Amino acid sequence: MSQAMRNNAFHSTYLADRVGSATLTPGGSFEAGSFASLTLTYTAGYFGIDDTGSLKIVHRFASDAGKPQFTDPKGWNYVTAEASNGAVLELRYDQKGNIRPWDKTILIRVQRGFLREGDQIVVRLGDTRQGSPGMRMQTFSEGTFEYKVLVDAFATYNYVELPEQPNIAIVAGPPVGYKALLPSLRRVGQAFTLGFKGEDKWGNPSHRLQGTFTLEASLPVEGLPASITPRPGALATAIDNLKVLSPGELRIVVRNAAGDAVCSSNPMRVEAQSELLPYWADLHGQSEETIGTNSAQELIEFGRDYAFLDAMCHQGNDFQITTPFWHELNRLTAQYNEDGRFIIFPGYEWSGNTGLGGDRNVLFRDEGRQIHRSHHALVEDLSDVGTDANSANDLFEALKGENCVVFAHIGGRYADIKMAHDAHIERAVEVHSDWGTFEWLIEDAFDQGYRVGILANSDGHKGRHGASHPGASLFGAYGGLSCLLARELTRDGLFEAMRRRHHYATTGTRVHLSTHVRFDAPAELFDDDPNLGGKVTAKVSQAMMGDILRSPARRVTLEVDLAAGVPIERIEIRNRMQVLETWRPYAQADLGRRLRIIWEGSEYRGRGRQSVWDGQAQLHGNRFERALPINLWNLDKKLEQPAPDLLTWKALTTGGFGGADVLLADAQAGRLQIQTPFFQNELDVAKIGLEDHVIGTGGGIARQMRLFRLPERNATLNACFSRAIDLHNDIDNALYVCAILEDGHRVWSSPIYVIP
Repeated sequence: MSQAMRNNAFHSTYLADRVGSATLTPGGSFEAGSFASLTLTYTAGYFGIDDTGSLKIVHRFASDAGKPQFTDPKGWNYVTAEASNGAVLELRYDQKGNIRPWDKTILIRVQRGFLREGDQIVVRLGDTRQGSPGMRMQTFSEGTFEYKVLVDAFATYNYVELPEQPNIAIVAGPPVGYKALLPSLRRVGQAFTLGFKGEDKWGNPSHRLQGTFTLEASLPVEGLPASITPRPGALATAIDNLKVLSPGELRIVVRNAAGDAVCSSNPMRVEAQSELLPYWADLHGQSEETIGTNSAQELIEFGRDYAFLDAMCHQGNDFQITTPFWHELNRLTAQYNEDGRFIIFPGYEWSGNTGLGGDRNVLFRDEGRQIHRSHHALVEDLSDVGTDANSANDLFEALKGENCVVFAHIGGRYADIKMAHDAHIERAVEVHSDWGTFEWLIEDAFDQGYRVGILANSDGHKGRHGASHPGASLFGAYGGLSCLLARELTRDGLFEAMRRRHHYATTGTRVHLSTHVRFDAPAELFDDDPNLGGKVTAKVSQAMMGDILRSPARRVTLEVDLAAGVPIERIEIRNRMQVLETWRPYAQADLGRRLRIIWEGSEYRGRGRQSVWDGQAQLHGNRFERALPINLWNLDKKLEQPAPDLLTWKALTTGGFGGADVLLADAQAGRLQIQTPFFQNELDVAKIGLEDHVIGTGGGIARQMRLFRLPERNATLNACFSRAIDLHNDIDNALYVCAILEDGHRVWSSPIYVIP
């Protein structure tokens, strides 16, 4: 790949052939998340390194490799450096010590002395000679993980990039979990695909899947084999051209050679007729050409072939997208877009400063459109700087007349939709991504009178588009998915779905969800938001998620149909941000010894939103028989039980929730004492019941703890019910649901807007 594609971030190339070379041993492949000891040897070039000159050894922001340290020779990630001529070296580490995306920096300064040509600096990354286990490798796969070496030979702090950079490969470990993925709904006789893969403990598709797996279907499936034997080295297996010839709900159980169930698929509804079909999308992710990992082409192929997406969009930070890379992205989207199979949109993340409107995501219908960057901070070619849109209002003005859609995003910067919004093209808000969960953005939209849909995507930086495990870095959540309800799998079909808000969002799981409102008397259905000049196109007795209607009715009926792959904990029925009712598939009489301890929320809206919940739960007069983690994605942060009456945990949240699912020895006995950095509380176990017992507030945004009780066994995978809803008569009614599943995933429908 050319330097223009990689965006070398303004590192100097001045006489690079005279500043030396670097080698890395051992080379080859290393398992994701494993420990290794690597020796990086820098050999000085013609210029040597002058007194107080230095080296930088840098790697990408996206990497969650171990943080180097220089003081504990027995600890993780111990790093040493020695000069062959005895020069005195100073070592420092800075997570943002270099130009983005090569942020993470080991600085080695020649503090006393200098280097001549041929002198060496030997850097041991994970020096095991005194007991350290080594350097922790990053937790996600990457074919060319670079330790980029930069040289300040003249002690000017102007660093020259070596022409050849040492690199290794990071590969998946053995599978510890399995996934079988289906569409959420197909028509009778319509062809579909079953995707199957094994994932290592960090969520990487594993090439080490072995053996034969049997398939058990809940409905007869034409073309489904009795078993599958994955091809050696394959990251995933797809079984195409399957059909179900009668209505029903399909679930497929996968069993190993011993007969044990290794996974069950998400449910797939099969209906005789359906005007719209669900298509699963991750509309937001980055590759190594900006701040992510692996190439844009590899990102696309991962989403299509290993996450089994129907649609996606590459969304690189605009201020890192060079003109050659923008042309390359457009070439790739044209190449990989295939109606009826896989849709990819050309687009980018407009990454304006927070004070100028914050992040937006731009998706174009067609290739060849002008990119309007927020700025050129990391794009050296300024020939098109006049096309920049520095503020969100400038962006919306520049996009007038474009065939595009925009949604508001919370990343490092957050979208300030109160400051800037264009309802013509900004049809949705992104409520969840790897960065966390942001329901306050929906509230901002309601407060401003906007009629938006709800999306969730990954904004993944680790090359796992559509299956974005957060790994061990600052990301606090598994990446989301959006389900677009469209007439056809084409760009036009999906654009129509987004413009009409016909979609729902999840935190990364696949479910079937349908919400409808029924009216006793016909309501007026708009073809678009009447604030934008939308016209009444029909009088209807029912409407679906995303629709906008006008009705004099004081009461309507909301119908909810949810089918999930795991048990349903609860479904909140909401009007705007008000929870009208919490539906549960169990009652007080069904409760037993199982409790949930939940922590949730964030510090504030910006980058430093992490809330650290390291704490413990102590039982007095009772004991924990079992404790299982909820949403503790980072395996370095554990839920542990050091004693029968004690739980400890290390955890953080970034707007979503985590927690522990515990089974008590006695359902009613004793007292539970909670200690965290935000809360200390003690209560009788017998007082914990069906409804949430809320502890706090702890400042921040919705930062609190909740304790509640569950049945010891909840087998409810489906919910189908209706409720009468009293409407507001002075403001918009935004009727939607938020479902919480027992495995910690959440689901949001887009609102149905009923205008008084």
